[in-house]
Amino acid sequence: MSFDYRQRLPDVAAIMQELPVSPALLEVKQERDREVSDIIKGKSDRFLLIIGPCSADNEDSVCEYVARLAKLQNRVKEKVMLLPRIYTNKPRTTGIGYKGMAHQPDPKDEPNIVEGLIAIRRMHIRALMESGLSAADEMLYPFNYPYLEDVLSYVAIGARSVENQEHRLTVSGLDIPAGMKNPTGGDMGVMLNSIRAGQAPHIFSYNGWEVSTSGNELTHAILRGYVSPYGRNIPNYHYEDITLLQKMTAEAGIKNPSVLIDVSHANSNRQFAEQPRVAVEILRTLEYAPELRRFVRGLMIESYLVEGAQSSTDCVYGKSITDACLGWEDSESLVLRIAQML
Repeated sequence: MSFDYRQRLPDVAAIMQELPVSPALLEVKQERDREVSDIIKGKSDRFLLIIGPCSADNEDSVCEYVARLAKLQNRVKEKVMLLPRIYTNKPRTTGIGYKGMAHQPDPKDEPNIVEGLIAIRRMHIRALMESGLSAADEMLYPFNYPYLEDVLSYVAIGARSVENQEHRLTVSGLDIPAGMKNPTGGDMGVMLNSIRAGQAPHIFSYNGWEVSTSGNELTHAILRGYVSPYGRNIPNYHYEDITLLQKMTAEAGIKNPSVLIDVSHANSNRQFAEQPRVAVEILRTLEYAPELRRFVRGLMIESYLVEGAQSSTDCVYGKSITDACLGWEDSESLVLRIAQML
């Protein structure tokens, strides 16, 4: 075998002991969990916005961004709940390139997963402590989740992972909302099967144990657009797409039927500046068809301090080194407009 065993990963308990979450912060996080869960269940009319960088690549800039979100949250708290997007793993279509802070804590240094696991926990705790906002992360690697389980309020399963058995079964054991994205090919049936799997109880192997789960009834859909066989980006956020998904969700017997819509990726043709237009179109759809309001529970937005994207070797503070993002001024304006339209 050609594996070179570099270093053993740290024990979860040891990392949690080294970087603990205070009882006061745990209370903040648990209250945030309740608020997000109430939105997914339809018990709250607030609109959920999962917003932040494509990938969290720098602790200081991410925490500064989240601190700004906290001030903005106070301005829109009656209508909107802001959930920072602190994505510490980055899926790559070819497997090549920057894979996120969990893999490479410093984009300019060699990968170091042991240091990466410590870095992502430290960043999540700092962001929560300084802002009072618990965050969302993408569960690209299920074995990473225990290192963050006491700080996250939301987990997303990406378009490339949604068919994976390990991801589906792991979601069934979570007690926070988990969003299943439609796959890159757009098959809604695949997404619905993932939701059903996440909502069901299972017995399986997880992190060296045989475990049983009771099912996660907060598992729900995320529409992110898709790519045609000819490489064209196809959006799926329009009225016809939403009503079809609502019908399919009902027929599948999904509990707490709900969807978030990702205004980035294929839904904006990978043009970051189109995200506000897409978001406003969705809100206008909900004005036209208010019966969809209880089904569409929020949006996902890619946003950072500085608009656009840069190479991982560049040094613009607060600018994405993966997918291009909205800058802060446009992000703030968009959040305020969404709150006004609700």
